[in-house]
Amino acid sequence: VDGMGKAAAIPDIATISFSVTGEGKTASQAQDEATQKNNVALALLKEKGIEDKDMKTTSYSVSPKYSYPQPCYAAPCAYDEQRVIGYTVNQSTEVKVRDLGIAGDLLSALGDAGISQLYGPNFQVENEDTVRAEARKEAIEEARAKAQVLARDLGVRLVRVVSFSENAGGYPAPYFRADMAMG
Repeated sequence: VDGMGKAAAIPDIATISFSVTGEGKTASQAQDEATQKNNVALALLKEKGIEDKDMKTTSYSVSPKYSYPQPCYAAPCAYDEQRVIGYTVNQSTEVKVRDLGIAGDLLSALGDAGISQLYGPNFQVENEDTVRAEARKEAIEEARAKAQVLARDLGVRLVRVVSFSENAGGYPAPYFRADMAMG
């Protein structure tokens, strides 16, 4: 027998992400610029009541910038080699906002502070396990009721659960006919 359970929850947190970029002739200059911009954003978030535990760096990259030779359309061409002319640093930070009422204000404040790469807010349920447990309980109760009816109709008694599997749903996988896949 199988059972199905559904549970819904209203989002209780939002996540906002932002990235800062720094450029410089050396990697350390680019890092200093990115760090300075990120520190401004983090100070602003703390000022707005966001705790340190709700902010985390999600990516950090240092990339060289190259000069490329000019294209040559007529001979004779003097070929120039590409060379490193500087560095770019990109740092991304994710922020968990527990007070949904200030999510829009935080985005505005970060934008006003010069942070131009803003993403979100993305709303979610912080403790999804509680919602899943509620749906699982409903599914088990439905399966148990079906098993009891089946056992009564068959004239047998239920002893124990032999196996259990859980599927969080999803969409059915499409199956294509061979001739359509090849055509």
